Amino acid sequence: MSPAGTAGAPAQPLVPAPRFHAELPGSARLAAGSAVVAPDLPAVEPVARRLAERLGRALGGPVGVHRPRDDSRWAGRRPQRPADIQLVLDSGHRAAQAPSDATQRLDESFSLTCDERGVVLSAASPAGLRHATTTLLALVERPGGRGRPRPVDVPGMRIEDAPRFAWRGLMLDVARHFLDVPTVLDVLEVMADLKLNRLHLHLSDDQGWRLRLTSRPRLTEVSGATAVGGDPGGFYTADDLHTIEAAAADLGIVLVPEIDTPGHVNAATHAYGELVPGGSPTEEYTGIDVGFSRLHADLPATAPFLDDVLGEVGGLVDGPWLHLGGDEALEMDRAEYTRLVALALRAATAAGKVPVGWQEIAHAELPPGAVVQYWDERTGAQQVAAAARAGARVVLSPASRTYLDLKYDADFPLGLDWAGHVPLRRAYEWEPSEVLDLPADALLGVEACLWTETVRSREDLAALLLPRLAAVAEVAWSVPAVRGWDGFAARLAAFAPRWTAAGLAWTRTPDVAW
Repeated sequence: MSPAGTAGAPAQPLVPAPRFHAELPGSARLAAGSAVVAPDLPAVEPVARRLAERLGRALGGPVGVHRPRDDSRWAGRRPQRPADIQLVLDSGHRAAQAPSDATQRLDESFSLTCDERGVVLSAASPAGLRHATTTLLALVERPGGRGRPRPVDVPGMRIEDAPRFAWRGLMLDVARHFLDVPTVLDVLEVMADLKLNRLHLHLSDDQGWRLRLTSRPRLTEVSGATAVGGDPGGFYTADDLHTIEAAAADLGIVLVPEIDTPGHVNAATHAYGELVPGGSPTEEYTGIDVGFSRLHADLPATAPFLDDVLGEVGGLVDGPWLHLGGDEALEMDRAEYTRLVALALRAATAAGKVPVGWQEIAHAELPPGAVVQYWDERTGAQQVAAAARAGARVVLSPASRTYLDLKYDADFPLGLDWAGHVPLRRAYEWEPSEVLDLPADALLGVEACLWTETVRSREDLAALLLPRLAAVAEVAWSVPAVRGWDGFAARLAAFAPRWTAAGLAWTRTPDVAW
């Protein structure tokens, strides 16, 4: 068995790179009339359905979903019928149960075996099965190919794979510029194909408030319509958020909502003057400066506001995490900052959520298991490491590698450059274990970030996001032994046509032979 990405590895469009691959004799012909044979379990149903639907489109005819003991599908078949795909849960029914603690790491490992008898996808959990089906789809789908869909002969092989990190995320800023529900659903599909599993939505900032709350309706009545540059705003209803979360759950992605506090709050203070000394609401803000807005610990309206907002947001999502922001509160001293963070932490835990925050919250006293997101490589490394030694978990988003709103190069028409430029190769060639000096079990994962100061359309979004999101996804999933730039570039060139087929205006960077 050979590590993927090395000599002898498959020349298939597999991104992220799998841990191991071996060639086997023979092949399996998948065609219209193939079947997905899956256990009759609620957690497996969306996995099997998605696989069957996409196989049907790729192969040019219906692919059904059957149960292991459903023999009716054999009636009238020719002896040379196409091969089937079998989904197997190694651990039986217990693997389909939700873990008692949703913050604990799932077993997402899987295997794929293909030979003349068919394809077997095996895993210890539905999450692992989902990754196995994503791998198979990468082998079967031919986006951008000429002619009609047709049968595919999948060469004999065995793949064994598992993610390196439990948290493999993407942060989408919908506050600077709003992204509507269909656009977010498109991003979820891109994420799933890259085996990412956390969607972090940045729902509030100085420029706009993007979630309607019954407890504080003026947040969207007043601040839902604003955006950077005076562009149109927008916001999600609770039903919209549920639509996003349900679609994410079907793809194995957990939604992590963020309400930024105690800085980045001008949208809130514009809506509610009681959050400002003197009681007068601030003016709307549509620029891109940071660090000027703030809450005030001593105002009687502040704690109830945080309780209402964070409590309601926490109650709207099923996932275990609630992101509190905490970054760039530059207009207050450390003592007041930690008091305000403590209020937000209290509200999050009262809502039954595990708090997440940008690295600045490491200055506060954090509850065990809180998640600190490291982003600013200029400062704060020691505080984050100290928080990790005290029991916090860490997600890495070093700006110079994972901030996909930064320009590819000086001439790129979109993006910012405050932390330099992030060409595709820079987003790929870095090692998470070398970023901070952390305890071995403290590094929870890696998250790419896309801030939207310059994103005014779906096309702008895709141009900045892709292909760099694939680079960060491989860093988060694949072990160092199977990673290498040349192999990644070759696999990515074969993988990328699916973005074109989806109508995404991704960027053809000069460092890959697209």
